[in-house]
Amino acid sequence: MAPHIGYLLPTREAIMQGRPETGPLLALAERAEALGYDAVWVGDSLLARPRHDPLTLLAAVAARTRRVSVGTAVFLPALRNPVVLAHQLATLDRISEGRLVLGAGIATDVANIRAEFAAAGVPFEGRVGRMMEGLRLARALWTGQPVDWEGRWPVKGGVLGPTPHRPGGPPIWLAGSVQPALERAGRHFDGWFANEPDLARWTAQRAEVQRVVREAGRDPTGFAAAIYLTLALDEDAARAEQRIDAFLEDYYGQPAAASPAELCAQLGDGVEVAVVVAGEAHDQIGGAGLGITL
Repeated sequence: MAPHIGYLLPTREAIMQGRPETGPLLALAERAEALGYDAVWVGDSLLARPRHDPLTLLAAVAARTRRVSVGTAVFLPALRNPVVLAHQLATLDRISEGRLVLGAGIATDVANIRAEFAAAGVPFEGRVGRMMEGLRLARALWTGQPVDWEGRWPVKGGVLGPTPHRPGGPPIWLAGSVQPALERAGRHFDGWFANEPDLARWTAQRAEVQRVVREAGRDPTGFAAAIYLTLALDEDAARAEQRIDAFLEDYYGQPAAASPAELCAQLGDGVEVAVVVAGEAHDQIGGAGLGITL
């Protein structure tokens, strides 16, 4: 199977540039589908990196598209009440008619994200357990059967409706590159979402996740491996490097560590790629697909 290539809507960049209007973002989603992209992704942050709410925006994207998958790259379930989240995701999966993918993560340990958790009233140190229990509870509710749950969120005979369009709910791809994240992804979820610019490390991590999947008695052929890449499209390679460094320094506070275009060209089959196009090239994504040769 050839790699699938997705496009990340520039919700954070829109806020950074003082252009919060959603019409252009929805038009980009439609254009990505028309150009043949396989998925449209949206990032998540409350206060650390302000942007549009991902689930609300993806509902609009799902209504404006027909073929592409719609997903989060990545979402922070620990910041949300899982009963409310299960209802939101089930409804979104209904709107998209089964095209939803939940990319999920636990967030990086940096000051502004710790502040974001505090503002949401969520203990940062307990975010892993909170995420894992919350997603288990969501999956239980997605069955449509009465749920009794003893834990952080006690539920007594709760029945969720509607259930997701896809039986069992949308696939969940867990983000992370450290060993515990690879173990969690391989044992409990439907895929793995990496943000790793080094091909050798990514290849080793992918092999490790597949080992965990097999040892857990699961079928690795049904397990998704995804990678999040940031690209700068330019006819001049040196200028592209300058642009992507400037973009990443502004966005993340650090320059690019490798050429994502070269990495993408070597990934091989069975990989999902979420593409972030740096800077003003977002307005002309006709060239974005040409930046990747697979």
